[in-house]
Amino acid sequence: MSLRFGTDGVRGVANAELTPELAVALGRAAVASIGPGRWYVARDTRRSGPLLAAALSAGLASEGAEVVDVGVLPTPGVAHLSREDGVAAAMISASHNAFGDNGIKFFGPGGRKLDDATEAALEAHLSRLEQEGIPGTARRPVGDDVGIVGRDASMAERYAVHLQRTSIEGRKLTGLRVVLDCSNGAASIVGPHVLTALGADVTVINAEPDGSNINAGCGSNHPESLQQVVTTRRADVGLALDGDADRLIAVDAQGQVVDGDHVIAICAIDRHERGVLPADTVVVTVMTNLGFRQAMAAHGIKVVETDVGDRSVLEAMELGGYTLGGEQSGHVIFSELASTGDGVLTGIQLLDVMARSGRPLSDLAAVMSRLPQVLRNVKVARRDAAIVERLRQDIAMAELELAGEGRVLVRPSGTEPLVRVMVEAPTAEQASNVADRLVAAVERLSGEPSP
Repeated sequence: MSLRFGTDGVRGVANAELTPELAVALGRAAVASIGPGRWYVARDTRRSGPLLAAALSAGLASEGAEVVDVGVLPTPGVAHLSREDGVAAAMISASHNAFGDNGIKFFGPGGRKLDDATEAALEAHLSRLEQEGIPGTARRPVGDDVGIVGRDASMAERYAVHLQRTSIEGRKLTGLRVVLDCSNGAASIVGPHVLTALGADVTVINAEPDGSNINAGCGSNHPESLQQVVTTRRADVGLALDGDADRLIAVDAQGQVVDGDHVIAICAIDRHERGVLPADTVVVTVMTNLGFRQAMAAHGIKVVETDVGDRSVLEAMELGGYTLGGEQSGHVIFSELASTGDGVLTGIQLLDVMARSGRPLSDLAAVMSRLPQVLRNVKVARRDAAIVERLRQDIAMAELELAGEGRVLVRPSGTEPLVRVMVEAPTAEQASNVADRLVAAVERLSGEPSP
């Protein structure tokens, strides 16, 4: 029955891998490991969302929790409510995955994703429940101690007010022509509402969710339709969210994609120039393009690098007292405003830079030149944590060839029998050639026994 926690909660095929029975057990385990009291439960627009939200809520209530079902809301929306009210929360979403998948991610009181120790405790409790079976031997609350499940449809408006009041300090986006792709997801209502209230001239696409069209050929993973609408309508900018609206990819007036690296670079330089970037430092992951690092160095901005995952980014930001960080995928964290990546908030921040500077997005994005990047996933017979050490000579030869003008990253997957090979180089051809040789080396070594 159990699914292991990945970098963003549990995720699987809804009603097959992520079943109602598992959701009930997860709710029970969550109360035991995170705490009782009040809980918020939100979901995106997938067909399986109400089913899993009901099951999770039942599990929480069966352990005595007071559950508030807030309905459809972006992941950063429920995280904000958790942060503001000091209560635990859960989000039913598989983010950018196809609609048949779903997932459950938890936030501790204060809107923070769970740390490793809490996740381990939750997994251990879930395993015990699985071994006990149903109904199990543990005593559960009865009578007045049984939890309750209620609804509160006003939470989305609270989140919208938060974005309008705090994101750009009372400034307006008047005059900007924006196309917003909502990915038929959780921000299909709140996203257009907020941008319009801030004064932008908004054209909305892919904001008619039917339960199965979330992320379907649209949103941050598929910006093609957004690119077409932006150029056809002669808009200033396009913004693409994913299904749960925690990430954002932009499109400039010429239809060129502006990814998370560029968005972070634009915001970092703007904040640096205004003197509001603490320690003149930004936090990114190992997957961030070398061109980003070069652009930051040129502007006197320091870069802190973390493992993949926005949780790793946020931990480094809190440790160093930094306020801006994120990932190439479009997860961008403004920690003075939010406890997690927020696509709508990121879009507002980007539009604010455009409005204040009077510069088009293409001009702002030119601060960073993206090096050609090749990513390869190499299937191996078994997971081998030592394979990078065994590839040391091959990696050294690749780095010698790049002579400091490129970058090599080889890392085993933490959950699958895969080795991920990333190469950046001055030309796409060189990046591909170096990646091919490293892939061949991985395949050769994967058939050999580990020392």
